[in-house]
Amino acid sequence: MPDSDGFEAAREQLSLGTEAARKLATTTKSVPQMQEISSRWLLRVLPWTQVQGGVFRLNRRLSYAAADGRVMFFTTGAQASVVPQSLCELPLFAEYDDVEVLTALAGLFVQREYEPGEVIVSWGQPADQMVLIAHGKVEKHGPGKYGDDALLGVLADGDYFTYQPALESQDLWEFTAKAATKTTVLTLSQDVFQELVGRSPTLQGHLAAVRARTPRRQNVLGEAEIALSSGHVGEADIPGTYVDYDAAPREYHLSVAQTVLRVHSRVADLYNDPMNQTEQQLRLTIEALRERQEQELVNNPEFGLLHNAHLRQRIPTRGGPPTPDDLDELISLVWKEPTAFFAHPRAIAAFGVECNKRGITPTSVDIMGRQMPAWRGIPILSCNKIPISNDRTTSFMLMRTGMEKQGVIGLHQTGIPNEVQPSLSVRFMGVNEKAIISSLVTAYFSVAVLVPDALGILEHVELGR
Repeated sequence: MPDSDGFEAAREQLSLGTEAARKLATTTKSVPQMQEISSRWLLRVLPWTQVQGGVFRLNRRLSYAAADGRVMFFTTGAQASVVPQSLCELPLFAEYDDVEVLTALAGLFVQREYEPGEVIVSWGQPADQMVLIAHGKVEKHGPGKYGDDALLGVLADGDYFTYQPALESQDLWEFTAKAATKTTVLTLSQDVFQELVGRSPTLQGHLAAVRARTPRRQNVLGEAEIALSSGHVGEADIPGTYVDYDAAPREYHLSVAQTVLRVHSRVADLYNDPMNQTEQQLRLTIEALRERQEQELVNNPEFGLLHNAHLRQRIPTRGGPPTPDDLDELISLVWKEPTAFFAHPRAIAAFGVECNKRGITPTSVDIMGRQMPAWRGIPILSCNKIPISNDRTTSFMLMRTGMEKQGVIGLHQTGIPNEVQPSLSVRFMGVNEKAIISSLVTAYFSVAVLVPDALGILEHVELGR
């Protein structure tokens, strides 16, 4: 009750207060938490192969590699120009190395702009130009079996379509190319190209060699043919054959991720109750190292999966966001027992939005005791190491894993000195004059795609539509 002056009288404390009691209490502590730790599904799903000597040699059947890459461009404002050396990615200029002529050729291309829906070339018309796609998406349409319009494919930045000027007769376009988005292309007419040919003896010789080249006997995948006979009766001649090997197989050297962990001896000696400081420092350092390992497996320019998928195993989305149709198209590239999709969590959410628009509910499958979303029975696993570019586009990966399935495999070497986890070691380096204890923490790893169709990439996946 208020006193006579209008102020409430102070109440007398009858028991020990909580602030004072806390001085005698022991707090319950958590181990240090770390937001960077992710599910790391890629490291968990990949089967790991022991690599003795630190090098994995990937032997393959001999394949006749053709130039089927993507053309590169310089951009200055709204103007685009082709990188001369990248013209060698066109089959016609494969192995042609006259830089002066390639530079002159690159300067002859003319930039053109197309709005969505505009036709770039038409089916049945003379194929009289080279067309390089600098930016945008182009749909290839052709007549279906019953006269309807069929979508033959989608081309994106760096792709091209061209006539074959090495042939004696002029071809006709076998498709209609139509801009699906605002598109920038660089074109070169047949007349302008032939004029350059007339001034360049080296280019004339290269085209003559292309005309005279004997087609190599190969299967549809470009591998050297194995002669076989079937369906014969009687005493037919049976062909002899052998399986040729790649004379220059690729070798994967184990990559490394390292750091030096430093802990002061006073901390290591005195501050270890209730948890060991050195152990916690090491635990969090190893977690960061494993996160970096997954980052490298996805993005390393030498062996990372996004950079090592074959160009014929890359497709763009049809309309931007990832739709069920796009994932079905990706499955058609990796159709031999695919193991899992991998995508950034935001890309998985974008796929869910597209499914909701169509009234589709993706199924779920059990992966290592957890229910994960799936499409066509193939789990969709999150991987936040797949980057999102500044224009808010990303990628989906689909892979087949395992050595016995000619899939994607992880590479490591177990049994290394001071190993604390498979292919990860912690080596004591000593105590310096400032009483700091140093330990070298090292992880060795790499990844290999055994055959090209083990990995497919859905590119230009738009987010936030």
